[in-house]
Amino acid sequence: MRIGVVGSGAVGSLFAAHLGRLDDVETWIYDLNQEHVDAINENGLRLSGVDDVIGHVKATSDASELPQLDFAIVATKSMHTNSAIAAVAHALRDGGVVCSVQNGVGNEEIIAQHHPRVIRGTTFPAGRLVEPGHVAWDTAGDTAIGPFEPSPAALEEVERLAEVLSRAGMPTKALEDARGAQWTKVIFNAATNPVGALTRLSHGRVCELEPTRKVVSGLIAEAVAVAEALGVELDSDPEELVDHAAEVAYEHRASMLQDTDARRKTEIEFMNEGIVRFGRETGVPTPLNEAVAALIKGLEWSWEHEEHEGAQ
Repeated sequence: MRIGVVGSGAVGSLFAAHLGRLDDVETWIYDLNQEHVDAINENGLRLSGVDDVIGHVKATSDASELPQLDFAIVATKSMHTNSAIAAVAHALRDGGVVCSVQNGVGNEEIIAQHHPRVIRGTTFPAGRLVEPGHVAWDTAGDTAIGPFEPSPAALEEVERLAEVLSRAGMPTKALEDARGAQWTKVIFNAATNPVGALTRLSHGRVCELEPTRKVVSGLIAEAVAVAEALGVELDSDPEELVDHAAEVAYEHRASMLQDTDARRKTEIEFMNEGIVRFGRETGVPTPLNEAVAALIKGLEWSWEHEEHEGAQ
């Protein structure tokens, strides 16, 4: 079997490093971070933290070097989904299947514009890039995947990928309907990531401070109402997930906080703004999610404004 991981940030690296330990899987990474690609090809892909893992994979920043793939796991930032899947589409023309394990909502719809067989996925393990070729694995967790209803892969293909990922050390459930798992993670992320990004607090500290924890609960309540209006049954209680994460990953700095620290564009469009869009479609008010999204967009704009003023 040949599997390609599209995007070698923290999440993509977690999947690739684990897959790289299997003798019966040829694992490729496609990413534009040339330093990371070079380090992986030279020394392997290293994980440290929850466990120490070194996976031996083939990495490239040139999509034309990718061979035909049985599966592609898309783990890019959501704003890069369209360009990433367009770049690797040629490697899937012989029947490959695309699985998204990205944050937020709307990625599968973008992928389906390029490819007819798509898997909806969500994953809880998280980490951060320490240096090229080395990712800190901060939190463990499960992955859930299932056919993306408008352009589905066969359930047998979903089960095949889940078996390989679980065997590699990334516990993965194959579901007939993965919307509940996905929306649970979306709500978790949309309630905690922007609050951490705006306050610069780790997940545990966001939960420890009563005012910020109340904001998290308000964001959750709005998003749960949207999910209910869509007919999505969550697979667990987001409030309980938030508190559990505060215990096991107190110092974890969420991906959106890592982005704002580095003054990078965030995934707010696919998180809180995605909840707002679905809220409008279903008639569910989401004023707190809208306000938080506006604040993150304002923060992003401030960096551009500062750079523009500095150039004058």
